[in-house]
Amino acid sequence: MNLLKLSWKNLTNKPLAMLLSLVLFALGVGLISFLFLVNSQINDKFEKNLAGIDLVIGAKGSPLQLILSSMYHIDAPTGNITIKNVMPYLNAKNPYIKMAVPLSLGDSYRGYRIVGTSANLLELYQAKVRTGRSFRDVMEVLAGAGAAEELGLKIGSTFQSSHGLIEDANLVHGGHPFKVVGILKPSGAAIDQLLLTPAQSIWEVHEHAGMGTPAPAVEEEATAVDSLAEEHAEATKQMGTMALTNQEDDHLNEDHEHGKPQMQSIINYPDKEITSLLLQFNGHNIMTLNLQRMINQNTKMQAATPAIEITRLYSLMGVGQDALSWLAFIIMAVSGLSIFISLYSSLSERRYELALMRTMGASPGKLFAMIILEGLLLATLGYGLGLLISHFGMELLAGEMKAAYRYTFTGLTFLPEELYLLFGALGLGFIAAVIPAIQARNTDISKTLAEG
Repeated sequence: MNLLKLSWKNLTNKPLAMLLSLVLFALGVGLISFLFLVNSQINDKFEKNLAGIDLVIGAKGSPLQLILSSMYHIDAPTGNITIKNVMPYLNAKNPYIKMAVPLSLGDSYRGYRIVGTSANLLELYQAKVRTGRSFRDVMEVLAGAGAAEELGLKIGSTFQSSHGLIEDANLVHGGHPFKVVGILKPSGAAIDQLLLTPAQSIWEVHEHAGMGTPAPAVEEEATAVDSLAEEHAEATKQMGTMALTNQEDDHLNEDHEHGKPQMQSIINYPDKEITSLLLQFNGHNIMTLNLQRMINQNTKMQAATPAIEITRLYSLMGVGQDALSWLAFIIMAVSGLSIFISLYSSLSERRYELALMRTMGASPGKLFAMIILEGLLLATLGYGLGLLISHFGMELLAGEMKAAYRYTFTGLTFLPEELYLLFGALGLGFIAAVIPAIQARNTDISKTLAEG
């Protein structure tokens, strides 16, 4: 009989002790593996949704709530802001702003959020259209890949939106329905779970009677800029009160149907409201670095920096993660101790057996290797069971997360860290078995046989 079979027979000879060691080891490995899976996928979601956004402007409230609702779409909006208050940032000639993307939030369809925005959002997230085309008129919808799949939406599908972010038949809007004109390719970002439409569609739905007549281009814009200048003169002075032009839909206008009138830019509706504005800077200088402070101190709006708020969120989550990590390591240490006690206590019952093996030609090194192999077998089995527990638990969590936040997680993935965890598990099994193995190697044949 070879060493592997002999070691396995020795372990299964005491099934309860083996089961206790396995369960403890699997719980430790499983908890650490689960933390790896959760952290990896959450970090991936956060990184993808940052999308190079430097600043988010919205209504006063919690800055973290503003970031979570506007970029990650997992919280309620803080409120609305008027377009005239953010006109300088929508200015295509503003030397400090590379891209400005408006968002109108608050409506949904069967739990999936409808976002009124501009075509620049696709460029911001580097999203590509899989089938159909992007929206280019009021009430047209470009569906994210995940939302389209879950809702069964296809090109030409129509639906009515609901007020709020919960599914309630009593909150369904009447009037003209939304129409799906395109579906995005999967990107792994929050945009996969959104239903995108022009910002004007949100106004249309809530007003029922339409969007009204666009404001006169020159007079209204001048009034809006003058009003903003009174609120924070320093900001508008440095940015300049240049003629406002539309930076939102230039690349979409190229494929607009011939002869069909194009949508008015949202800057032609200064008194309308949006929820937030995503800004990407041309570069980082003294003006852009002070922009958040100027907005927060001199206007009725608030500005939040995504990187700062997400770092703050990580620090809040880190306490719980550290606690779970310590718990996992403690469980693994206890499981290692359990393996040591199990092997050490079994030696007293197996001393006569080991002595007989020596008389039959087994070398001290072979006895040493047999006990070490028992520790490694327990560690390997515990590692495999722990991975099954962690990945199965992650799949259960993925279903809950998708139902609650429309984010896609999976337990059907293997991380490089889990390979390192295997080496750690084998190392722990080796350490737990090394002292019993040394004792087995040093077995006194004559004394043990004499004692019977």
